[in-house]
Amino acid sequence: MKVEQISIFIENKSGRLAEITRILGDAGINIRALSLADTSDFGILRLIVNDVEKAKSVLKECGFTVNKTEVIAVEVPDRPGGLSCILQALDTDRINVEYMYAFVERCAGNAVIIFRFDDTDKAIHTLTGSGFTILEGERLYSM
Repeated sequence: MKVEQISIFIENKSGRLAEITRILGDAGINIRALSLADTSDFGILRLIVNDVEKAKSVLKECGFTVNKTEVIAVEVPDRPGGLSCILQALDTDRINVEYMYAFVERCAGNAVIIFRFDDTDKAIHTLTGSGFTILEGERLYSM
């Protein structure tokens, strides 16, 4: 149920994001979801891609610092309060959301959100026990 995500540390300057996307595109790697957080000096680009190991390899060869982490993808009811229901279930079990971002596809009429938690296994247990659907990585990579 866990999804592999790569995080790339990049300088906050013109052209760096374009360089990363060019490198990945030239290597035939498809970006499925992304999040970019920045400060005045650097940024962290988080990506869900169709080939994590190849992406890590080509980016490291080009001098980028790349880490792999596990996140989960949750179907969120696409209606007012849908996200709130998920967050309330997590709050009840005192699970901290470290960060989250949206996935680009809809799944069976639902939105999909990528989550990183302080306790991923507990979050999976809570969410599945509350009736929420967690997507497998292979399904995300091919959507």
